Amino acid sequence: MIYNFYSSYWIYVLPGLLLGMYAQAKIRAAYGTYSKIANRRGITGAQLALDMLHRGGIYDVQIERIQGTLTDHYDPRSHTLRLSNGVHDADSIAALGIAAHEVGHAMQHAQAYAPLRIRNAIVPMANIGSRFAFMLVFIGMFFRSSLIDLGILLFAFTFLFQLITLPVELNATRRAKSVLSRDYLTDSEMEGVHKVLGAAALTYVAALVSSLGTLLHLLNLSGRRRN
Repeated sequence: MIYNFYSSYWIYVLPGLLLGMYAQAKIRAAYGTYSKIANRRGITGAQLALDMLHRGGIYDVQIERIQGTLTDHYDPRSHTLRLSNGVHDADSIAALGIAAHEVGHAMQHAQAYAPLRIRNAIVPMANIGSRFAFMLVFIGMFFRSSLIDLGILLFAFTFLFQLITLPVELNATRRAKSVLSRDYLTDSEMEGVHKVLGAAALTYVAALVSSLGTLLHLLNLSGRRRN
């Protein structure tokens, strides 16, 4: 039973894992390089974020400092933009690119961007799927029951979350680049932003590929059980 689960597992998930490793190496390299290069205006990530929000007519978003590296995110539930130490207080090109990207999410929220609303709506089911899908699949395989199909259905919400996340992230990056190139950074500075945010986008592509591979693997197991 366990052998049946793992015998073809790596065939499906290896592409996503390899792409994920490559993406992580790219973002570490890009962030490592451009986190050491200050922007010519000398503004920090937090200052940029506040200015971008106000220019966009957004005044109800709080900016907080958060521990960790590349832990930056926008929380739509509390209207809070959380920036890591290396972004909040830093004046590097990498810091501005990351801060602007997170402001892009705040802009999406303020404008009721449809893909973001859909993603937020399926978060509860995606969380349930990521926690319980494999347990149900294993139980279904052990007892040869339809629980395997329920597990696959739950994991499908995780895949759907990753599928919708990609355009949401790409749109936030597009917004960030547009504002930065127009109002804040020179063309030469934007080269660093392109590399940092491009590498970050690749991590979401890798997550989607990995999730798709896992879903296809589970569907294959279900088909073999029926046969």
